[in-house]
Amino acid sequence: MEKFYPFKEPASAGSLFLWYNIVYMKSISQPQRILGIDPGFGRVGFGIIEKRGMDWVHVVHGLIETSPKKTFVERILEIHETLQKIIIKYEPTRAAIEELFFYKNVTTGIPVAQARGVILLTLIQAGLSVDEFTPMEVKQSVTGFGRAEKGQIQKMVLMILKLKDKKIQDDAADALAIALTASQMMKYKQNKKATV
Repeated sequence: MEKFYPFKEPASAGSLFLWYNIVYMKSISQPQRILGIDPGFGRVGFGIIEKRGMDWVHVVHGLIETSPKKTFVERILEIHETLQKIIIKYEPTRAAIEELFFYKNVTTGIPVAQARGVILLTLIQAGLSVDEFTPMEVKQSVTGFGRAEKGQIQKMVLMILKLKDKKIQDDAADALAIALTASQMMKYKQNKKATV
């Protein structure tokens, strides 16, 4: 698992504009790669898979972790800058993120929702198409059961991607599951077009 830390200094507007264009131009000739994101603000899971032949294979997974000692604004800035760094290094061609549902206390979910907004903005600014899935859709796609437990999701992710690691941190496993769900959606759309 790989952990990322933000740029030492905030990037200027000019350098960001150049970066976005470089990412866009490279994505045209790059193999298909999906960046899955499990949103949060204390911990963000990410996972990238790549299309090789008929299969999707694992590229990388990891966490973006922010310190509770920092202010909330500093933490979401850290997420933004670190996610930029991941995109630059691994050059995904599209992204997928989980939708948020608050069953008990909506107030406690507000910071996560704000961090998710920052993540979405970062992905869109990088020129990536973004798919959004509910937790149930992800579980159904990966395990075949919409109410699967965390352990079941992790087990299926390891099996589908043929990973030797016996355990992946939950947020990173969820991110890979989200990416796999996006790959299934792409396949479905392609098949649908072919039959029209």
